[in-house]
Amino acid sequence: MNNISTFLLSGALLACLGSAQPCFADMETPRIDQRQANQDRRIDQGEASGALTEREANRLEHQQMRIERQEDAAKADGVVTGGERARLTHQQNKASRAIARKTHNLRRN
Repeated sequence: MNNISTFLLSGALLACLGSAQPCFADMETPRIDQRQANQDRRIDQGEASGALTEREANRLEHQQMRIERQEDAAKADGVVTGGERARLTHQQNKASRAIARKTHNLRRN
Protein backbone atom coordinates (compact mmCIF):
# COMPACT_ATOMS: atom_id res chain seq x y z
CA MET A 1 0.00 0.00 0.00
CA ASN A 2 2.81 2.40 0.86
CA ASN A 3 4.61 1.72 -2.45
CA ILE A 4 1.43 2.33 -4.44
CA SER A 5 0.71 5.67 -2.76
CA THR A 6 4.32 6.77 -3.23
CA PHE A 7 4.14 5.77 -6.89
CA LEU A 8 0.87 7.67 -7.41
CA LEU A 9 2.16 10.72 -5.57
CA SER A 10 5.35 10.84 -7.62
CA GLY A 11 3.31 10.37 -10.82
CA ALA A 12 1.02 13.23 -9.87
CA LEU A 13 4.00 15.42 -9.07
CA LEU A 14 5.62 14.68 -12.43
CA ALA A 15 2.35 15.39 -14.23
CA CYS A 16 2.06 18.77 -12.49
CA LEU A 17 5.63 19.72 -13.31
CA GLY A 18 5.25 18.56 -16.89
CA SER A 19 2.10 20.60 -17.45
CA ALA A 20 3.59 23.72 -15.85
CA GLN A 21 6.56 23.90 -18.23
CA PRO A 22 4.67 24.78 -21.45
CA CYS A 23 2.78 27.43 -19.56
CA PHE A 24 5.96 29.46 -19.06
CA ALA A 25 7.62 28.67 -22.37
CA ASP A 26 6.08 31.47 -24.43
CA MET A 27 5.64 33.92 -21.59
CA GLU A 28 9.16 35.32 -21.56
CA THR A 29 9.64 38.67 -23.26
CA PRO A 30 13.33 39.56 -22.85
CA ARG A 31 13.50 41.80 -25.93
CA ILE A 32 10.45 43.76 -24.87
CA ASP A 33 11.75 44.07 -21.32
CA GLN A 34 15.20 45.21 -22.48
CA ARG A 35 13.69 47.76 -24.83
CA GLN A 36 11.48 49.10 -22.05
CA ALA A 37 14.56 49.52 -19.86
CA ASN A 38 16.42 51.32 -22.67
CA GLN A 39 13.51 53.68 -23.27
CA ASP A 40 13.14 54.40 -19.56
CA ARG A 41 16.86 55.21 -19.48
CA ARG A 42 16.51 57.54 -22.49
CA ILE A 43 13.68 59.40 -20.75
CA ASP A 44 15.72 59.74 -17.55
CA GLN A 45 18.75 61.00 -19.49
CA GLY A 46 16.63 63.51 -21.39
CA GLU A 47 15.14 64.81 -18.17
CA ALA A 48 18.55 65.03 -16.49
CA SER A 49 20.12 66.88 -19.40
CA GLY A 50 17.22 69.30 -19.70
CA ALA A 51 16.27 68.09 -23.19
CA LEU A 52 12.88 67.05 -21.78
CA THR A 53 10.63 69.25 -19.73
CA GLU A 54 9.03 67.72 -16.65
CA ARG A 55 5.68 67.56 -18.44
CA GLU A 56 7.18 65.84 -21.49
CA ALA A 57 8.99 63.32 -19.29
CA ASN A 58 5.80 62.57 -17.35
CA ARG A 59 3.84 61.95 -20.54
CA LEU A 60 6.54 59.67 -21.91
CA GLU A 61 6.73 57.76 -18.61
CA HIS A 62 2.94 57.29 -18.67
CA GLN A 63 3.25 55.95 -22.20
CA GLN A 64 5.83 53.45 -20.93
CA MET A 65 3.50 52.43 -18.09
CA ARG A 66 0.70 51.79 -20.60
CA ILE A 67 3.00 49.52 -22.58
CA GLU A 68 3.95 47.66 -19.38
CA ARG A 69 0.26 47.17 -18.55
CA GLN A 70 -0.33 45.83 -22.07
CA GLU A 71 2.58 43.44 -21.59
CA ASP A 72 1.13 42.27 -18.25
CA ALA A 73 -2.24 41.72 -19.92
CA ALA A 74 -0.58 39.72 -22.70
CA LYS A 75 1.15 37.54 -20.10
CA ALA A 76 -2.01 37.06 -18.03
CA ASP A 77 -3.11 33.91 -19.86
CA GLY A 78 0.36 32.37 -19.69
CA VAL A 79 1.25 32.75 -23.38
CA VAL A 80 2.35 35.82 -25.30
CA THR A 81 1.21 35.22 -28.87
CA GLY A 82 2.89 36.53 -31.98
CA GLY A 83 0.11 39.06 -32.44
CA GLU A 84 0.52 40.34 -28.90
CA ARG A 85 4.28 40.64 -29.42
CA ALA A 86 3.67 42.55 -32.66
CA ARG A 87 1.30 44.97 -30.91
CA LEU A 88 3.79 45.52 -28.09
CA THR A 89 6.59 46.12 -30.60
CA HIS A 90 4.40 48.59 -32.48
CA GLN A 91 3.64 50.47 -29.26
CA GLN A 92 7.34 50.52 -28.38
CA ASN A 93 8.18 51.87 -31.84
CA LYS A 94 5.69 54.69 -31.33
CA ALA A 95 7.11 55.42 -27.87
CA SER A 96 10.67 55.44 -29.22
CA ARG A 97 9.74 57.96 -31.90
CA ALA A 98 7.97 60.10 -29.30
CA ILE A 99 11.06 60.06 -27.07
CA ALA A 100 13.29 61.08 -29.98
CA ARG A 101 10.86 63.80 -31.07
CA LYS A 102 10.51 65.24 -27.58
CA THR A 103 14.21 65.17 -26.73
CA HIS A 104 15.13 66.99 -29.96
CA ASN A 105 12.39 69.65 -30.07
CA LEU A 106 14.68 72.37 -28.60
CA ARG A 107 12.38 73.03 -25.64
CA ARG A 108 14.15 73.50 -22.36
CA ASN A 109 12.94 73.68 -18.75
